[in-house]
Amino acid sequence: MTISHHLENLIQDFQNQQPLRVGSLIITVYGDMLAARGGTVWLGSVIKLLEPLGINARHVRTAVSRLNKDNWISPHQVGRKSYYSLTPSGQRRFRHATPQIYAGPRSDWDQKWTLVILPDVSGDQKITNKDVAIKELGWLGFGKIAKGVLAHPMPDMGPLEQTLDDLNIRNDVIILKQASHELTSSSALDSMVKGCWNLEELSLKYRKFLDRYQPVFQTLSEGNIPAEMDCLLIRTLMVHEYRKILLRDPRLPDHLMPAHWEGNSAYLLCRDIYQLLLQKSEDCLGHIMETEDGRLPPPDKGFFQRFGGLT
Repeated sequence: MTISHHLENLIQDFQNQQPLRVGSLIITVYGDMLAARGGTVWLGSVIKLLEPLGINARHVRTAVSRLNKDNWISPHQVGRKSYYSLTPSGQRRFRHATPQIYAGPRSDWDQKWTLVILPDVSGDQKITNKDVAIKELGWLGFGKIAKGVLAHPMPDMGPLEQTLDDLNIRNDVIILKQASHELTSSSALDSMVKGCWNLEELSLKYRKFLDRYQPVFQTLSEGNIPAEMDCLLIRTLMVHEYRKILLRDPRLPDHLMPAHWEGNSAYLLCRDIYQLLLQKSEDCLGHIMETEDGRLPPPDKGFFQRFGGLT
């Protein structure tokens, strides 16, 4: 199968995902391509990029309006052109999320846990909506191990503290670091992991990703690198699909994961395809993306640290 046929299938698979959630795709574009280059782009450039995926200008404008309301991006007008820039909140979100998306498996665990306890107290210190807190901490990978007790073996503390501040409960929760499980049996630990995190569902998502993109890698690795725009489209769809799975992945250390974990294989596949597409997709970005000052600036140094180092 040619790379053009692979791309047609990827676009069809994307269009079959109803609703399309255009805003989520635009977040992928900003996170993967724009945040490292200043975070500002002409709206027409985004429309041009997404049009081959079956997304029209009206859908894009509706989506960026919602992202503006959600404080991801903000517009400013220059003549007849609208430019959208990442807000400080949007920049902070990407700083927290980007290392997780492009980081590899975690093998350096010290076998200690971080616990967040939402205490049952009355009066002014009472946490009024624990369900919201549990849900938000769940997005950070924390699992609920008991009533009001959440745990993670290797949390990113910056996003955790920021989330607690955003929920206005930073002074009401108890955070315990370096909690040891050395007196816990391996079977009890395994049962806790299975009960806290739905790894089977996550495994199925990774398998679908592997089934979808392994043929793409095979064709690319044979030297069949397509034109610039096709490289950019494949990269956009792949990172978007991978990012959606990562958002639900608690990123537990290998020590706690099943043997032959599909998430590790998906990471390596995504890394290898990304590298093969990198040069032409970057060239295409420079051609189609426009800022108020002209072409996109080059990416910052952090960009080349993705996937353990891009070349």
